[in-house]
Amino acid sequence: MFLLCGAALSALAVHAQKKVIIEDESPKGVVLVTIDKAGDEIIRIMNESQMPYIHEPQAPRFLLTDRKGKFALGIGGYVRATAEYDFGGIVDNIDFIPAYIPNGSKIRNQFQMDASTSTIFLKLVGHTKILGDFVVYTAGNFRDGSNKGFQLRNAYVSFRDVTVGYTYGGFMDLGAMPSTIDFQGPNGATFYRATQVSYTYKGLKNFRFNASVEVPAVDGTTNSELDIAQQRMPDFTAYAQYGWNSKSHVRVGGLIRSMTYTSTLSDKAHAVTGFGIQASTTFNLGKQWQVFGQATYGKGIGQYLNDLSNLNVDIVPNPDEAGKMQALPMLGWYAGLQYNISPKVFLSSTYSMSRLYSENGYPANEPSTYRYGQYFVANLFWNVTPNMQVGAEYLRGWRTNFDNSTNHANRMNLLVQYSF
Repeated sequence: MFLLCGAALSALAVHAQKKVIIEDESPKGVVLVTIDKAGDEIIRIMNESQMPYIHEPQAPRFLLTDRKGKFALGIGGYVRATAEYDFGGIVDNIDFIPAYIPNGSKIRNQFQMDASTSTIFLKLVGHTKILGDFVVYTAGNFRDGSNKGFQLRNAYVSFRDVTVGYTYGGFMDLGAMPSTIDFQGPNGATFYRATQVSYTYKGLKNFRFNASVEVPAVDGTTNSELDIAQQRMPDFTAYAQYGWNSKSHVRVGGLIRSMTYTSTLSDKAHAVTGFGIQASTTFNLGKQWQVFGQATYGKGIGQYLNDLSNLNVDIVPNPDEAGKMQALPMLGWYAGLQYNISPKVFLSSTYSMSRLYSENGYPANEPSTYRYGQYFVANLFWNVTPNMQVGAEYLRGWRTNFDNSTNHANRMNLLVQYSF
């Protein structure tokens, strides 16, 4: 039903380019307009609440507004199709994840196509005396398993700089993420979503401060003596950001978490403390160059790093203490450049690495275990129209294990995306 409504309204939007489609004369009626005909305040809130991330949908092309133009509901999204070809080694996943490069696979080539990241959203914005600027947003794609089921990506309410709901976590920086056709992005980037309550303070010019309380997700490796239990504490994140123009900022952030587990050798629950520190930036060099990068270090933060989130290494057994678990040190980083050839065409390239460190002999005593991964991407994007984007991309990845064995993979991606 949700998709049928979106399709019907998309058809109406074509005619909305010239005139208003629905105009109910009752005081509580609604008007269907293109976004350029919405009030200045609605357009401002729509633009300010737009997330600075290439895989987030653009502002909707049309809106349902009340007759006074104080509230607006936008329906939009994009259809996204990619073609992928692996050669000289494969990644055993639809996304390019170095951790999934097989050890000694006989299959060296692979062809895939994907449309499951196509996204649809609903966005309600407005302004009231009590709530100030508010946004109600929900979005999803079709990545829920092999059956391409609908998967929730965002569902939150934001008002007076408070956000409540499910969305991107506070221990990441969307504005410093590079542009990639690969949906997951650099393997050393922090990327995750969490149900949370967060607050952002914007009272100082050029500065922004944020703190959040987030529902934890703990993935670990256990044995017959150990089990990861229900979690007793939320994750806490915070960051401070300084920005000197709309495309330039530097941010430092941190995370602390307590991860609960149980042991058959005792009758009580135990906890391991994890932490993370992060620095990220993006800034422009003239009108054509954009620089971006991020570095993250911590213990027990595998859940948040793209590559390591696939390895169940938030907490692991401690070989030196029976019935005990530990948090391993880990590192992730990336750096890249974007060159804007014209307002519609740009090139970008990024190198990234993630690394897992051994502690108390674990997991160095398991030679085939992932030690570090490398990720290189170079791509070209062309915004053919305001609503259509095409692109081409080359990716190379390496996986190195604790025995220093290395396997690699290459991939070519092609993209066609149309926003509605």
